[in-house]
Amino acid sequence: MSRQPARVAVLAGDGIGPEVTAEAINVLNAVGDRFGHQFVFSSGLIGGCAIDETGAALPSETITVCSESDAVLLGAVGGPKWDNPTAAVRPEQGLLGIRKALGLFANLRPVKLVPALLEASTLKPEVLAGVDLLVVRELTGGIYFGPRQEASADDPTAFDTMLYTQPEIERVTRLAAEAARGRSSRLASVDKANVLASSRLWRRVVTEVVAKEFPDVQLEHVLVDAMAMHLIRRPSAYDVVLAGNLFGDILTDEASMLAGSMGLLPSASLGNALNSYGHPRGLYEPIHGSAPDIAGQGIANPLAAILSAAMLLRHSLGLEDEAQVVERAVESVLADGLRTRDIAWGARRIVGTAEMGNAVVQRIMQ
Repeated sequence: MSRQPARVAVLAGDGIGPEVTAEAINVLNAVGDRFGHQFVFSSGLIGGCAIDETGAALPSETITVCSESDAVLLGAVGGPKWDNPTAAVRPEQGLLGIRKALGLFANLRPVKLVPALLEASTLKPEVLAGVDLLVVRELTGGIYFGPRQEASADDPTAFDTMLYTQPEIERVTRLAAEAARGRSSRLASVDKANVLASSRLWRRVVTEVVAKEFPDVQLEHVLVDAMAMHLIRRPSAYDVVLAGNLFGDILTDEASMLAGSMGLLPSASLGNALNSYGHPRGLYEPIHGSAPDIAGQGIANPLAAILSAAMLLRHSLGLEDEAQVVERAVESVLADGLRTRDIAWGARRIVGTAEMGNAVVQRIMQ
């Protein structure tokens, strides 16, 4: 098909980031070969490696590269070398900064159980049956971006403020409700409205937006502590889950254990800015961290990064068929018994990062 090359910014980052993003790039190139698409990759620094080279966790050059691209593929940031929480410049500032710079206010984290990996989860198979969640996390507001103060010798008081405005809640609610409308039309909104003023605003605004704009969507409000229990006791009862920045961060890490490993779960961060294809210029990354203890050993699980590339195809390039081919390829290699060490239960063959990536590429090209 005749379409302009897709420009993808690659921010490999730290730890296992370069290893898993390399496999995601190989998968995108395989998709290009099979379907006649072209991808042009450009790299940028973020996180600890950026601090080492430039002194900043998010150099201005990286923001420029991302702004000129159709989508961004991110690996991971951080590691023991930069682990001082009192340091003036920290790798995590790069993540928060790129989200803010690109206006990425919503993070989509799907949690879909692969039948071949039932044994990888610590939960009973009957609890996991039918699990297919999409968690929508607000990404640029809340406690991570509100007013804060570090403790000091003069004032040993520290605080972080959970601050939300009505427009911030409205826009992420619309995105979550639209996603729910395309699935089962069920939306669960998570808050702590019995205690927090910001959560009472959250609940009121979510209720108003859904009632006025999405009357066909069934809305349920769930307190965050109750949702933490429900995700373990009856996860299949939920479809689309909407949460603020802090609550969504914690709940999605918990939900990753339903699938057996963080190494399996992708994410997409989206905003209102459109790329040259008329789709959102998103940022796509595995939800796992930099895993410095296994970095450079060739044993990291690349599937979350590969599935993030599938989300890139779907949301930023409008290539739904191609995205499904990648997802089916991942399911196929897992059904054949290939496992990286983090999901080695029931493995017929334990493979490394590159071998798992190559196996997915081979399925794509079949």
